[in-house]
Amino acid sequence: MSGLSRPFPDSADQLGEALHLLRLTGTLYCRAELGAPWGISVPPLDGFMTFGIVTAGSCLWEVDGAAPLTLGPGTLVLVPHGTPHLVRSAAGVAVRDLFGLPVEQIGDRYEVLRHGGSGAVTQITYGVVRFDHVAAQRLVAQLPLVLRVDAWDDDWLHSTLRLIAREAAAPRAGGETVITRLADVLVVQAIRAWLDTAPEARVGWLAALRDPHVGRALTALHRFPERDWTVVALAREAGLSRSVFAGRFTELVGEPVMRYLTRWRMQQAQDRLRHTAETVGAVAHRFGYRSEAAFSRAYKRAFGVSPGAGRG
Repeated sequence: MSGLSRPFPDSADQLGEALHLLRLTGTLYCRAELGAPWGISVPPLDGFMTFGIVTAGSCLWEVDGAAPLTLGPGTLVLVPHGTPHLVRSAAGVAVRDLFGLPVEQIGDRYEVLRHGGSGAVTQITYGVVRFDHVAAQRLVAQLPLVLRVDAWDDDWLHSTLRLIAREAAAPRAGGETVITRLADVLVVQAIRAWLDTAPEARVGWLAALRDPHVGRALTALHRFPERDWTVVALAREAGLSRSVFAGRFTELVGEPVMRYLTRWRMQQAQDRLRHTAETVGAVAHRFGYRSEAAFSRAYKRAFGVSPGAGRG
């Protein structure tokens, strides 16, 4: 196997590479103006992440399976797994389904919701988004049921929240684009804050990315899944002996390295087949298979169907 074209980053940047893959696909963004009393029910949204940024007023945020959260201005709450939840002005207030409420459509993916009574007003920028990369989906799978960030330590983050609040309060030309892009950035920043502080972010796959040896091997196979990788070759990238690397990889990641590599290739291949017009043969070659037949066998073992059947 030929050498790789450039050196791999240190352990901090290896995690940064995974964060670089957190590319959000926005499905719906909503600026909500809510007069007390009000209550909204958000149904399960499998495969999606929801978030809210309170820009004025306060609310109660109740995620199934988690303790209720009282939120004030400048607070961001993230529900990474599309778990159903209630958002309301106070405990016990009746709720209505989010998608049954009338809205003012501002753009293809942006709308304004006005709901509730004549009491105190709460403003929330709400989003329903998803990540479009396999690595990002794996990272999201390790996030907690609900993630709250209200102790922003960075002046830039405070400024971003203030800018969102200003755009939400007085929409101007281009305001939809400004709010949606800034909200995307804040979602990634919230995940970064969790990665920096949460004990559970120091175990499993995330710990493997941080590891100065295993992280280098993970970065190599993530960047170049098509290469003819062996345990020996990956151990060389990690700077460890074959036996030490194999044991350390399994301990941190939870499965042997070659099984992980196959799973990674298959997940990437499935994504290519679903979202591009590439032929099965081209996808097989892209992910290191010398023949379409070998790729098809591996794909069927992974997903139970042929690559052609999995295109829909």
